[in-house]
Amino acid sequence: MVFFSLIRIFATIMKVLIVNTSERTGGAAVAANRLMKALNNSGVKAKMLVRDKCSNNLTVVGLPKSPMKHWHFLWERFVVFCHLHFNKHHLFEIDIANTGSDITQLREFQEADIIHLHWINQGMLSLGNIHKILQTGKPVVWTMHDIWPATAICHLTLNCRQFTTGCHNCYLLPNNGSNHDLAYKIWQRKKAMIKDENIYYVACSRWLESEAKKSALLYGQKITSIPNCIDTHIYKKGNQQEARQRLGLPANKKLILFASQRVTNENKGMSYLIEACKQLATDHEQPGVVILGGHAEEVVNQLPLDSYPLGYVNDEHRIVDVYNAVDVFVLPSLSENLPNTIMEAMACGVPCVGFRVGGIPEEIDHKKNGYVAEYRNAEDLGRGINWILNETDYEALSKHAIHKVAQNYSQQSVALKYLDIYQQAMAFKHYHL
Repeated sequence: MVFFSLIRIFATIMKVLIVNTSERTGGAAVAANRLMKALNNSGVKAKMLVRDKCSNNLTVVGLPKSPMKHWHFLWERFVVFCHLHFNKHHLFEIDIANTGSDITQLREFQEADIIHLHWINQGMLSLGNIHKILQTGKPVVWTMHDIWPATAICHLTLNCRQFTTGCHNCYLLPNNGSNHDLAYKIWQRKKAMIKDENIYYVACSRWLESEAKKSALLYGQKITSIPNCIDTHIYKKGNQQEARQRLGLPANKKLILFASQRVTNENKGMSYLIEACKQLATDHEQPGVVILGGHAEEVVNQLPLDSYPLGYVNDEHRIVDVYNAVDVFVLPSLSENLPNTIMEAMACGVPCVGFRVGGIPEEIDHKKNGYVAEYRNAEDLGRGINWILNETDYEALSKHAIHKVAQNYSQQSVALKYLDIYQQAMAFKHYHL
């Protein structure tokens, strides 16, 4: 009790500025927003600074209006495009942070005690901007939503291990780059940026923490892991039939949910779900597939089961309805950190199926609250979906899913872990003044 009292006293005098490219678009934006609310609910004065502001929320501040905000994004893409020899194939898999906005002169920055970076790519902050932030002497915490802070230019390493020794000869670049390619140059700039600086890196999963600790770039830096949080007052179990009625979904089918910001993204594994559904199509009672996300209509004809594309949904209450309307959530991603979508589904009592990759096995406890399929194994994916729908005690799975979220991802527990990191970062800075 004394510990929690001291934490709350410390929190009431702290101001945190969370920096993220977008206010709402993407998993990092969702996680950053939820953390801001969790911190404010714990007594911290937290604000969010974004390039793409889309609400009237007073705790979210947009960058000052300037045409340069868009030019920063376009210029970085153009430079990457040139290095790709004018091929668009990997255009949005690479970030070089060669341009961005100086935020150090903003009132919100100057008033903050802690600068908390999240996903700051695509023209939000340049490496030079980050270096300038570090030079102000303010404590910096950086939440890693992917591996980019620990590599040169990529967000997904897949089978590449160059970052463990030093990025060069990058697989994303034409002809696999060279020993002194763009990846090598950005690696050197990142290395210079953090030299003699102290950043508290926080990965969203234990898996990503382990990967980051193997990075030669982050050698000697402080790295830990804290999961994303979720508001269980919003994401909670509801009446399935009422949710289906509101969404216009069939009342008498078992429904599988697949969701992605862009469902045609190869890394989200839609092709494996299609193969798994072919396996399920031979069963006597065929389920239906609900597809949530951008370009959903493009994959409907490839599915052997009845499908119900809902397109891109950003209304939170409608999203909760979608989870409550389905029987199982499937995320066959080929690379993931700690997916918000699995957390959201589980909070609504929906068992999940995903591959054994990244942080997914940290969320799904195999055959306790869902099913962890062998990596890139469509047959096992289908086996897991069928097991949940037809072969196990569904209500027990549902209860265990809700319990897992409440125990590990609640706002209070995650906020307290971040408060501890903030306290360490501020104490370190004060000690070295």
